[in-house]
Amino acid sequence: MDSTRTYPVKKSEDEWKAELTPEEYAVLRKAGTERAFTGEYNETTTQGIYSCRACGAELFRSDAKFDSHCGWPSFYEPTDKDNVELIEDNTLGMRRVEVRCATCGSHLGHVFDDAPQTPTGDRYCMNSVSLRLVPVGD
Repeated sequence: MDSTRTYPVKKSEDEWKAELTPEEYAVLRKAGTERAFTGEYNETTTQGIYSCRACGAELFRSDAKFDSHCGWPSFYEPTDKDNVELIEDNTLGMRRVEVRCATCGSHLGHVFDDAPQTPTGDRYCMNSVSLRLVPVGD
């Protein structure tokens, strides 16, 4: 990843490659995107905590998840704003805001301010492959 920031969790690219599947590595470490409507958490309604698949840091809770009909799991806010890092992304001829894990710097997705139906107006559009859902008991 090309970031000037230092993250609490530091690993070499070889270590990341050994720990992540090729798809996870492509998205989390190379800022790729999974195909829309294919991710395991796109339509999940299970209650729980969404953590970073690379390092396990808590990122989102299911009570902030909503159906945005965009093809990726969407949240209107992270559990704590300090859990994510927002970076201006001008790739692909677009102006976007990339969302990274603040603990390990892994790419999670992008945030857009196009969700007026939510309390914050934000849509954190995340890749399922970047997340791991830990269900909470009833």
